[in-house]
Amino acid sequence: MAAKTRPVVVVSRHDEDPPRVLVIYVPLTSENRESEYEVEMPNLSFLRVKGVANVQGIGSLPVKRLERRLGVLPLEAMARIKRALRFVFDLD
Repeated sequence: MAAKTRPVVVVSRHDEDPPRVLVIYVPLTSENRESEYEVEMPNLSFLRVKGVANVQGIGSLPVKRLERRLGVLPLEAMARIKRALRFVFDLD
């Protein structure tokens, strides 16, 4: 079964000596359901359409599955994703 490539935001910390070679990510999607689990992204030059980060879809994958780096998020967008992750995990 073939799956489409999906852009993601890597949210795991950089670790020089990780116990596993995994990254934790939040998927980006163009479908905005306007929930607290989604963070609207600004217009990003490296994406075809404007979308949201779906923090409810958090996952992990081996680093070798990452195909290429598309770009860097503005600091404010990353801060909003971090706030949404705190909400998801009830860390506030």
